[in-house]
Amino acid sequence: MNPVYIYDPIYLAHDQPAHPENARRLLHTMHTLEDEGILARLTSLEPRPATEAELERVHTPAHIREVKMIAQSGGGHLDLDTYVAPRSFDAALMAAGGLIKAVETVLTGEIKKAFALVRPPGHHATPNRGMGFCLFNNVAVAARAALAQEDGHVERVFIVDFDVHHGNGTQDAFAADANVFYVSTHQYPYYPGTGRHDETGHGDGQGTVFNVPLPPQVGDSGYIRIFQELVWPLAQRFQPDLILVSAGYDAHWSDPLAHMNLSLAGYAQLARELVRMSNDLCDGRLVFTLEGGYHLDVLAYGVLNTLYAVLEEETIVDPLGPSPRDDRPIDALIPRLKAIHHLTQG
Repeated sequence: MNPVYIYDPIYLAHDQPAHPENARRLLHTMHTLEDEGILARLTSLEPRPATEAELERVHTPAHIREVKMIAQSGGGHLDLDTYVAPRSFDAALMAAGGLIKAVETVLTGEIKKAFALVRPPGHHATPNRGMGFCLFNNVAVAARAALAQEDGHVERVFIVDFDVHHGNGTQDAFAADANVFYVSTHQYPYYPGTGRHDETGHGDGQGTVFNVPLPPQVGDSGYIRIFQELVWPLAQRFQPDLILVSAGYDAHWSDPLAHMNLSLAGYAQLARELVRMSNDLCDGRLVFTLEGGYHLDVLAYGVLNTLYAVLEEETIVDPLGPSPRDDRPIDALIPRLKAIHHLTQG
């Protein structure tokens, strides 16, 4: 079977048109993917809603109730940044459940790779609150679902988050869990203010959180070095059974909410590294899920190029080209992070 994509129109019902995280993001992406003809080459998989029991593996019942009640009362806000529309609870259940469905399908062996084109996004949602445009933490809920599979084929999950913002909620969910390794590359200091290099997990999870806090204007060469010199050896050490990716395309040089220098071609390289990583380490089991990205064309072509990588093709579409700004080097950061995580220098 071809690689899978997950999508449902319910994801467009979570909407506040003047907000950066609005339905146009996904609508424009889907139109672009259709125009480029790539969806016809993939297998469409219908999502299902996550159950409240599945959400409660990550989130408190009080948080789940709060989102549900605000939606049922006609909508409102969890904080200044994070809205709840009348159908947001339904969309959020289907977003988390859609990613679970993708993971379940990959774990059957029917297919190896999938992309969950879902929203609202999730990586800022902590166990007890939604924040940063996120209601429920889709990737955390899906990782817990994978670990709970009765066949026991998944004992270790490796989560890579290349959104420009630190996934504080994902880190909080797994910082004490030795079975989940969390990697985040993010602009720092920046929202939400977490993700320092010395946040490495605690208790049983000590050493299973790897934060790469980056100054503004790090671009393609820096990100590729991080993946090749740091993420790869950590993944090889961890030996995951499944790789999940929080795919945010807001580290692009033209994104209106951030200040990094990645290009679409650079993003395509990261996706290819992750495909190779999954093929080498966990029999190809790899699932992407949509997080941020607020330039509509960057988001659409970023997803398109990721899907080409999933198909293991060399095609890259980059109508915006490289950053007009010079990249900031990260020569001093690489050895510091290697030392913290006991990686061999060289």
